[in-house]
Amino acid sequence: MNVFTEIRELVLEMLATLQADGVLPEGVPFDNVAVEPPRDAAHGDMATNAAMVLAKPAGKKPRDIAEALAAKLTADDRVTSAEVAGPGFLNLRLAPAIWQKVLRAALEAGDDFGRSAMGQGARVNVEYVSANPTGPLHVGHTRGAVFGDALASLLDFTGHQVTREYYINDGGAQVDVLARSVYLRYLEAHGQAVAFEDGTYPGDYLIATGQALKDKVGDAYVDQPEDVWLAEVREFSTDAMMDLIRADLKTLGVEMDVFYSEKSLYGTGRIEQALETLDAKGLIYEGVLEPPKGKKPEDWEPREQTLFKSTEHGDDVDRPVKKSDGNWTYFAPDIAYHFDKVSRGFDALIDVFGADHGGYVKRMKAAVSALSDGKVPLDIKLTQLVKLYKDGEPFKMSKRAGTFVTLRDVVDQVGSDVTRFVMLTRKNDAPLDFDFDKVLEQSKDNPVFYVQYANARVNSVLRKAREAGIDVTEATLGAADLDQLAHEAQISVAKKVAEWPRLVEIAGRTNEPHRVAFYLYDLASELHALWNRGHDEPSLRFLDDTDVAGTQAKIALARTVTVVISAGLGILGVTPAEEMR
Repeated sequence: MNVFTEIRELVLEMLATLQADGVLPEGVPFDNVAVEPPRDAAHGDMATNAAMVLAKPAGKKPRDIAEALAAKLTADDRVTSAEVAGPGFLNLRLAPAIWQKVLRAALEAGDDFGRSAMGQGARVNVEYVSANPTGPLHVGHTRGAVFGDALASLLDFTGHQVTREYYINDGGAQVDVLARSVYLRYLEAHGQAVAFEDGTYPGDYLIATGQALKDKVGDAYVDQPEDVWLAEVREFSTDAMMDLIRADLKTLGVEMDVFYSEKSLYGTGRIEQALETLDAKGLIYEGVLEPPKGKKPEDWEPREQTLFKSTEHGDDVDRPVKKSDGNWTYFAPDIAYHFDKVSRGFDALIDVFGADHGGYVKRMKAAVSALSDGKVPLDIKLTQLVKLYKDGEPFKMSKRAGTFVTLRDVVDQVGSDVTRFVMLTRKNDAPLDFDFDKVLEQSKDNPVFYVQYANARVNSVLRKAREAGIDVTEATLGAADLDQLAHEAQISVAKKVAEWPRLVEIAGRTNEPHRVAFYLYDLASELHALWNRGHDEPSLRFLDDTDVAGTQAKIALARTVTVVISAGLGILGVTPAEEMR
């Protein structure tokens, strides 16, 4: 139940009656009429901009429209008052029955409360992580993994068919470097002294892979030239690293539906097919690019290349797809990969990239626009850097990884649930400070603890009620006398619960799962505030064995908070805490 949608429909119905009465002219569009929470909760429960957006097309003063609309709305039992504010905004106060109806809907729906059909079954491909298969995932990948996974769950919750996809970058030179690095560990496993030169991967994580290669082939590759072993060691090493990456993701609760290999694009005609599709649209040509803006590099010289006319689809400059030596650019297989996604029939594509890929956004959007004739939107979400701290100092790199802090390092320190929640406490394109001490702190300043504590508190009340012999089954709570919830602190909690369905749809439309984490903190704050009010006002305490009906009503309210927390944490990939230890 989305009470904001319900009241908006009421507003639209009353606007239609104003048209029938001749107050508003026929044909005035209502598309931009919104009903949302007021900026200041003291102004009311909801606010509508109807008079403001209709004044110009209707040729009337906003306040005149607002006053006429207010008279219509207050005739409905659901609206107790409608006050005109400022130049013509309309602030509404709703009857308690509205909030009671929301609470009953939440209790009946359980974890599905707020689940939306907004997506109408649209097929969405969410590609995330997609790290080079050259080693364990680092903390930057962790943020992208959490964000992408939560976004996929959010889209599922809002009625989309979601495919979680990982693009294996196994077609470039970095995989040859991996193979050479594993070969050194292989020689080391045979007792040889080796030196890791610049450009190789010295991390200890390859020791086991080198040993595994020895176990498989024995001494067959010892002291053999590269052309003998490179191809097979490359495949063996890539498979080993992908097993490592899958295991890393599993510790974070991330499981992909599809792993797509870049290598599968080469020598199969797929790159050529994608570029032929663009060529047929007149978007491929031979040309010479202008030098880069600013200072011209000393080694720059004009070269004729095969170019994609990406400027026709919103890019700043056209982009090369084939070098003057005939080799593909990095962009060419990426075009082919996205052409494959479009060909698989997805209605929308989402790519989650690290912040260092910001320069890639326009060209990739241009490619998808051209390949799909503008029918398949591509949204690219950039995840900013994560700075790690422990004991007030920057957290040092992992010896195992050699150069960076791994996903495993983070999860081993604080656990998957804390890692995931904290990674979503900032918008994806904002930098994030991750302090190992603070994220485990039991205080209001730690959103992970504060939300989990709210859930645990309610579960504690439920346990104590059962111990006192009070019936708090789901059926009983669903039938509780919610008319008893009249205190402003109780109504405040109910209002926050009522915001959940609207919040979910907004987050789903904007592809912003961090909104869920923010909301859960606010909801927990309302619950804690009500709980604390009970210290001074006994009537607000959840348990009163002298008033069973009142207790059941108050616990029903508390139970709706855990319903929403459970659903919200489910989207974030976090397990709700039954108790705090």
